[in-house]
Parts: sequence; C-alpha cells; structure tokens
Amino acid sequence: MPNRRPHRRSSRALTAATAAACLAALLTACGGDSDAATTAGAGAPGTVTVGRLSNGAARQTTLTVPEVKELHGRLPEAVRKKGTLVIAVGALPSGFPPLAYVGADQKTLTGAEPDLGRLVAAVLGLKPELRNSTWENMFVALDSGKADVAFSNVTDTEERKRKYEFASYRKDNLAFEVPKTSTWTFSGDYHALAGKTVAVGSGTNQERILLEWKAKLAKEGKKLTVKYFQDSNSTYLALAGGKIDAYLGPNPGISYHVRQTAGTPRATRSAGTFSGAGETLQGLIAATAKKGSGLAEPVAAAIDHLIGNGQYAQWLAAWNLSDEAVTRAQVDPPGLPLDNT
Repeated sequence: MPNRRPHRRSSRALTAATAAACLAALLTACGGDSDAATTAGAGAPGTVTVGRLSNGAARQTTLTVPEVKELHGRLPEAVRKKGTLVIAVGALPSGFPPLAYVGADQKTLTGAEPDLGRLVAAVLGLKPELRNSTWENMFVALDSGKADVAFSNVTDTEERKRKYEFASYRKDNLAFEVPKTSTWTFSGDYHALAGKTVAVGSGTNQERILLEWKAKLAKEGKKLTVKYFQDSNSTYLALAGGKIDAYLGPNPGISYHVRQTAGTPRATRSAGTFSGAGETLQGLIAATAKKGSGLAEPVAAAIDHLIGNGQYAQWLAAWNLSDEAVTRAQVDPPGLPLDNT
C-alpha cells in the first residue's frame, strides 16, 4: 500500500466497474471500525469455508484444518493465553474484491485475505476474530495492540520494517488485461509493448513502471501510448471497443474482473503478470504484525504448513489467484526499497 495498490492507496480500487456495479450494494460499509460477522468462513470446529458468501467471486471450498500443536507452542505467551487471533483488515469503507469486502449477506467480511487469516488461525489453534476498519486505522490497531496481525494485501517494504514484522504469503503482482479474443501476451520484456496503447491509473505504482518502459522504448525509436480514464467503467468500455490494447492494473483485481466477465460479450483474460516492485525484485504481500511481537515466525510456519499440505493452493485456486503463489513463507524478506515506496 505509501503509493499503495489496495495496500497502496493510489490504486486501491481493485474492482472493475462492471463488477463494482453489480456489487455496489453489497460493498457498502460504515466508517471507523467493524467487528461484525467475525466468524464468517467458520464452520464446524476444525474447518474453514473458503469463499463463503463471495457472490460468485470464488469457488466455495470447505477445508478441514486441525490445530498443529507444535506451532501453537511457538506463539507468544499472551496470544496463547488469550486463545484468539485478532486479525485486522483495512477494507472499509467499500472493500476491494476479491481480497476483502462485504459478502452477499451485506454484513459478512469475505475475501481471500480474511480467508487466509482464518486458515492460519486454525493451524495455530486459535479462534479468529476479524476487525474490519479503514486502511489507516488498521495500522493504529496493530500499533496499539488491539489487533495481533493484519491480513490485508500489505506489501512488504523496507520502510514498514521500521515498525512491523512480516510473514510473506503471496506475490505482489501487476497484470495486463486484454479482450479474451486478443492473442497478445506479456512475458516480462517491455519490448512487447512497442506500438501498443495501454491504459493505467494515474498516480499509481503501475503507472510509474509503465512510464519507465515508455521512456526506454522512446530511446529506441519505438512508441508506447499511455491512456488515462476517469474510472474503471470507462477503461473497460475502451478495452471492449478496441480503443486500447490492454489495461495494466493490480493482478487480484484483474483476476476478479476476468472471472466476472467470463461468458459475456466483454470477456477478458490476463495477458501476463509483472512484479509490483519492478524488474529487480519480486514484490511480496505479507501478514503484518507489530515489530517485536514474535508473531511473524509462527504465522510464517503456519503458512508453510498450509503450503505443504496443499490447502494453500486450494485457497488461491478458490479465489482465482493461483498465479500469485509462493513456494514458502518468509520472515521479513527483502522488501520494496526505501527509494521506491
């Protein structure tokens, strides 16, 4: 999220307008903090239902997740005694599908991020207690001890390491979205953009990367046209009408829009992904806890357990985010540099 995509405020609006229109009534929430429907996704003891009340954004999957006592024993004493894992999510006021938003019952917090928090809590033998707030208040909750850990699409950055410790669990990727009928693909080489017209959000991290590619191509005598639109609806109308070749945005939001438009005349697909940290570093999304809390290590171990038993892959697949999978969780991995935040 300083220049953040859902974790960076500038491109936090992950939702495509066509999807947002049909979900608008479901994504409304009040300001401040919310403890409502903190058990969403909970089923019988030892089970977690992934994608519950997702309104079609996910494939609902119920997983059996028994406690791993050895990992429970590695928790900080205060958390063990409390028996709950207070999970902060910064999805107020309007949410950011498919990562965190109010579900089909208009009160339950759903999304890929809350679901992973619930899975981790189950592995650690803790009861998940979700606290939904604004992005800024999420960090206030961590700082004050009112929340133990945040699962809210937070990018690992060197700046944030001054105050927080991290357990990474997903790649922080951008993606190019194109009409389903398009044959164009992007494999990471900016030369593929020569002669293309690409839309991007103004003031975002992806705009910075796209403009760097544009400048490189210009030095080679090649042209990349960058377009800006007032909202997502205008962007997707331009994409459907052939006025732009592609849209560059946060990968989760594009995955969500691809699923929402499947089978429609405006069906789209992802043409390729690229690290949100740029070409020299793979950006990572991480569970975030107060520095010195001692939570990053057991949370990372719980994520590794989920990776090892295949439930991590099931979680990602349910939310159409398999292309952001990591092979292991890392505690405080290299983050976005101080000169790139």
